[in-house]
Amino acid sequence: MTKLHQDKREDFLNQTEKDLGKDPILLALWHDAKGDWDAAHAQVDQLSGKDAARIHAYLHRKEGDQWNADYWYRRSGESRPDLSLEQEWEVLLQQYWDSK
Repeated sequence: MTKLHQDKREDFLNQTEKDLGKDPILLALWHDAKGDWDAAHAQVDQLSGKDAARIHAYLHRKEGDQWNADYWYRRSGESRPDLSLEQEWEVLLQQYWDSK
C-alpha cells in the first residue's frame, strides 16, 4: 500500500458514522474495516443497484460464501477480482470514497 493510500485509509477510518451520513456504501465499508461484518452487511442487504451489489459481493467473498459472492458480482456487472480481500477493499474505498 502506498503512503497516499495509507493516508486515505486512515482518514476514512477516522470518520465517525455521523461523518459518513446516510451513505450505505461508505457505512458498509467502514463497518467492515472496523470488524463488524454483520453491520456492514445490514447496510447493503436490502438495497438494489450495482454499487450495493458490488459491496454485497465483497462481503460474501470475505465471509467465504463464494457462490453467493459470485451471484452478487454478477448482479453488479463485474467479475470476482483476482485480488486479496484487503486489496479489494482498497479498490472499493478508492472507488466510493474518492468520488465523494
